[in-house]
Amino acid sequence: MDFFAWLRPLEWVVANIMVIWHQIWEFLGLDPASGVTWALSIVGLVVTIRAALIPLFVKQIKASRAMQMIAPDLKKVQDKYKGKKDQASREAMSRETMELYSKHKTNPFSSCLPMLVQAPIFFALFRVLNYRLEGNGTGEQGGGIGLLTDELAQQAQDATLFGAKLSDSFLEAGSPLSAKILSAVLIIAMVATTFLTQRQLTRKNMPAAALTGPMAQQQKILMYALPFIFVITGPNFPVGVLIYWTTTNLWTMGQQFYVIRNNPTPGSEAERQHKERIAAKEAKRAARRGEDPSTMVIEQAPVEEPKRSGQRQQPKRKNRGGSKPPAAPSTDDQNKDSE
Repeated sequence: MDFFAWLRPLEWVVANIMVIWHQIWEFLGLDPASGVTWALSIVGLVVTIRAALIPLFVKQIKASRAMQMIAPDLKKVQDKYKGKKDQASREAMSRETMELYSKHKTNPFSSCLPMLVQAPIFFALFRVLNYRLEGNGTGEQGGGIGLLTDELAQQAQDATLFGAKLSDSFLEAGSPLSAKILSAVLIIAMVATTFLTQRQLTRKNMPAAALTGPMAQQQKILMYALPFIFVITGPNFPVGVLIYWTTTNLWTMGQQFYVIRNNPTPGSEAERQHKERIAAKEAKRAARRGEDPSTMVIEQAPVEEPKRSGQRQQPKRKNRGGSKPPAAPSTDDQNKDSE
């Protein structure tokens, strides 16, 4: 029994999307047998899949932002029950934690949803390149599938990119030096884009309160753990899979940059920069209208209080009786008193 039989429908979808993009590039004038054309077909596969996953990505951004915002509250709950091992305390801690998740409509798994959805597609592409193109499978595992006929599979197998086949890998026995060099370059690019994407999310789009605590530590561990995993597993991936993963990392980084730039997390460094850009745009618009931004600021400034003299002014006493205060004696009265 084939353990990966459940991937066959996804293999069919992946192969068909690749062939459709291959036909598009051929229609635009590219050589159908060229490795560049097939590599661009994999890039087109990324574009198609990531465009379909945009709603999940938006949900991921909202979930990640909510998790960042409730990080201080989660830390308070954890500190509240720190050191308490009894069943009642554990249940109360779990209940309060779930109430926080429910209140902010998030959970720790929502931020991983796009990656979890992409994982089967990733393995399906691996099998298409490693079995359908290379011919390492038998029966239903090998040969064409869907629009990827046997002739197209053979054409893709023979196509080379900088001297490397799309099915070559770094650790494959007998793979040429060009395949090892191209694989190494793609692995470095894959690791770098993964690290920069995580760093962009954790350092630029997190409020100061969320930079400490267990959630921040988990994000920091993830930022270094994922690239390390790709360093270990990358040499086993075919060149085509490395192209796919590097391209999807670039898509994620660009998509995330757009979201952070235009809709940053409140209290983060990205929000401060966002407000500065808005203020600069308003100043430019005012200049185009012929208004002086500095004059507008002066007009909006509060009116200064009049300067007081050096002598301290005595406070006026209120006449509680309602009668007028006695008048000061005139000069004539003072002269009569002196006589």
